[in-house]
Amino acid sequence: MARVSFREQVLQVREDAILASVNRLLADKGFDLMTVDEVVADVGIAKASLYKHFTSKEELAAAAMVRVLERALAELARLREQPGPPTGPQARPVDQLMAVARWTMQVQLAGQMPSLPAQNSSLRAALIAHKVYMDRLMQLSDELGEWIEAAQAAGQLRPDLPPEVVLYTLFARACDPVLGLLKAGGQYSDEEIIEILLLSCFGGLATPEPAPEAKRKVG
Repeated sequence: MARVSFREQVLQVREDAILASVNRLLADKGFDLMTVDEVVADVGIAKASLYKHFTSKEELAAAAMVRVLERALAELARLREQPGPPTGPQARPVDQLMAVARWTMQVQLAGQMPSLPAQNSSLRAALIAHKVYMDRLMQLSDELGEWIEAAQAAGQLRPDLPPEVVLYTLFARACDPVLGLLKAGGQYSDEEIIEILLLSCFGGLATPEPAPEAKRKVG
């Protein structure tokens, strides 16, 4: 393995600090309100130093989004390899999907999940044109799609919902504003908030139908 020079180590540490700052600002303010000046002030570097790493605000945000997708892919790999239920190789697909949703909400509550770009945002166009971002996004979508289809085939998720609707619903949980509203209310702990939203996402809002046996007894 080639030895990394001290200068390269310094540049990597600085880039990591820049992306960590961008990630926090994207989570807190969103792309449109975030400024490059805020990033350099937060990291404590000159704007010229930042531009040695990233040439534009869009490139900054895209790099931060790629980091988030890579963290998500690493979490999926961890869940697959974790021995035994409820999230290991023998776990039900729906339990694995719930574990992913729980992780995304934990990351959001920690202030580390960037907001999704608006339809008319210049970031959206930049992301679509960003090959690495699109490659990671497609990989994540494919891996989650396998669990979604397996859960539907096993009767653990509604089979009448298109798989892409389930996928987009899971993506939406990563940026669900309800988490922030409940946290600001101060009535629930972070774990209680996550469990409430997992129940509403996977259990639905309607009262569960009684089992057929129960219906017959009532009749």
